[in-house]
Amino acid sequence: MQKSERLFRLVLLLRRGRVTTARELADTLEVSERTIYRDVQSLTLSGIPVEGEAGVGYILRHKLDLPPLMFTSEEAIALALGARMVMAWGDSDLEKAAIRVLEKVEAVAPPSVKENL
Repeated sequence: MQKSERLFRLVLLLRRGRVTTARELADTLEVSERTIYRDVQSLTLSGIPVEGEAGVGYILRHKLDLPPLMFTSEEAIALALGARMVMAWGDSDLEKAAIRVLEKVEAVAPPSVKENL
């Protein structure tokens, strides 16, 4: 995975609204904790308001303006359902792609849609 893709995925993970440790992020992104520390520093230097510290965890509390996905509620739910089916029946590469799709949808979905995903 290229650094730009990893940084984008890291932002999506941090936007989930809960504190996540460097170890959890490293496991999810399949990199070392040291890479997570460097990536968090890169995001911070780029103006992304990452909150947290090593040993405790990280979170992105402030709204970050990313381009919106133009799905209706029903489309987002259908996309999530399809991604879950791929996760259950697809090979490992497709499963990873489906996880990334769900992360992206969950990161931008309003609370009323999130509870149905």
